[in-house]
Amino acid sequence: MRSGLQRDDFWCVVLAGDASPRAVEKIVALARGREVPIITGPSADEIGARLGKPPVMVAGVRSRDLADGMLRLEVKDGENKS
Repeated sequence: MRSGLQRDDFWCVVLAGDASPRAVEKIVALARGREVPIITGPSADEIGARLGKPPVMVAGVRSRDLADGMLRLEVKDGENKS
């Protein structure tokens, strides 16, 4: 994950809502430094299940179109919650 951020492979990062403080600290600092948007997602178990994997605390999105759509949905959901 970190090497992907360092290579600018990701258009955004999805961080599990229950990610460990250590994962949050490392990934958030690196993503912010690279100006990669961060989306807080569901639990690590749910992210992993949706990806067909064990629990996933952090996922990088390589598709620009998918990242753009996710970021638009996050903004829209944030507006609906206010």
